[in-house]
Amino acid sequence: MNINLTLIGQSIAFAIFVVFCMKFVWPPLMAAINERQRKIADGLNAAEKAKADLATAEQSAEAELVAAKAKAATLIEQANKSANQLIEEAKVQAQVEAERIRQQARESIDLEINQAREALRAQVAQLAVMGAEKILQEDVDEQKHAAMLNQLAAKL
Repeated sequence: MNINLTLIGQSIAFAIFVVFCMKFVWPPLMAAINERQRKIADGLNAAEKAKADLATAEQSAEAELVAAKAKAATLIEQANKSANQLIEEAKVQAQVEAERIRQQARESIDLEINQAREALRAQVAQLAVMGAEKILQEDVDEQKHAAMLNQLAAKL
């Protein structure tokens, strides 16, 4: 065997093997590699899109949270104003009621004082008539003296 012939035979076999690989093995491998690259690129694009969507969702959630806090603060402020207004109205109403009760008490006291004065006047008049009867030792006409006492009471 000749070494040159062996080298030439091996070179031809290698060339046939390379051509066979380029025709039948290489295209499916390249297609698989290209498909894999495309899937990776799509996955990266989807991740970027998801990242952008997440940022947008976070911003909108933050905006809604700020709006909700503002609305809650407004509602709390309105509730506090309403409570303060109710308290003030209750205070005013209590003061009015207290003043009404004081006025009724004053009127009742004045009425009782006037009744006591009238009772006292009547008793004083009776005592005066009784004293005058004892002094004069005779009966005094009550109707005459009642008219005199009324005139005296009007003067007092």
